[in-house]
Amino acid sequence: MKMDDRKFLILQAIIDDYIMTAVPVGSRTISRKSGVGFSPATIRNEMSDLEELGYLAQPHTSAGRIPSAKAYRLYVDRLMKMVDLSEEETGRIRDHLNRRTAQVEEVIRQAAQALSDVTHYTAVVAGPQMTGVSIKRVQMVPVTDTSALLVIVTSAGLVKERVIQVPEGVGPDQLYGLSKMLTERLSGCSPQEAREQLANVTSDLGEHSGLMAGVLGAIDSQLDGDQNVPLVVGGRSNLLHYPEYSDVEKARSFLAVLESREKLAPLLKGGNLEFTVRIGPEINMPEFSDCSVVTATYHVGENTSGTMGIIGPTRMDYARVVSVMNYMGRAISDLLSGVKE
Repeated sequence: MKMDDRKFLILQAIIDDYIMTAVPVGSRTISRKSGVGFSPATIRNEMSDLEELGYLAQPHTSAGRIPSAKAYRLYVDRLMKMVDLSEEETGRIRDHLNRRTAQVEEVIRQAAQALSDVTHYTAVVAGPQMTGVSIKRVQMVPVTDTSALLVIVTSAGLVKERVIQVPEGVGPDQLYGLSKMLTERLSGCSPQEAREQLANVTSDLGEHSGLMAGVLGAIDSQLDGDQNVPLVVGGRSNLLHYPEYSDVEKARSFLAVLESREKLAPLLKGGNLEFTVRIGPEINMPEFSDCSVVTATYHVGENTSGTMGIIGPTRMDYARVVSVMNYMGRAISDLLSGVKE
């Protein structure tokens, strides 16, 4: 037995109906749909075949059928069609992103909120990776007599800040001069190159060598590794509105994952693909067995990229989610590429 055009048509109609209603779909429901054109008896036979092929499941003997993870995978790979977003949807996304500040972290926060608001699912957005990022400017701003705020601006628009200790007697003018020197030395350097540059100059700075050691430590901690990439979740409770997560224990497990960066970050690992769709068991995470995760890549300049993801039930509206993320990816890329220092 193999899939033919009629089975494809009926399966697509079942998936479309179940996405909208979350109610098992019967043959009479499908026969009434415009464009199907088959009798309930014919549809029942085809549904039995689709169940045998592993595309449908019957939760109860007298109930209709629901799509399986295998059916959603076929739907995404072969049946899904991109949809156009409404002006209201694109406007809501723009409104969120227009609230940004000069810092990338705020852009990421607003993007996560916009994605969750427009899709009604849970959104996760990660800031640009450190790979390919270079330092653009370093500035030390006095806070107290013995401390200063170290500000590091990167080529990806990320602004990293950390309070560092300042030796007694180092005033605002000296900090300004050191900031200027650091910017001249480190502009265009990768974090690793910056470490090497600082190591070379620290021994020649005499009374300021201790201060430079603090700067070096700050660069190590602020620009090193994925742990310092902003990761923002929007719409944490959105999935709790869907019947799939009406069970308290299941909801608690899902929310626990959203609070764990260690578990959440791997969900955004989509390789180099612009879009990745993982459905149910493909996620390899028990807490997400009834979920799908759609991830997408956005770019900042030529060498830097970040990722965003939508987490929803396996019956999520894939076509609409992909369309929203496609628009959001372009909007974030344009916005972050234009972030000013």
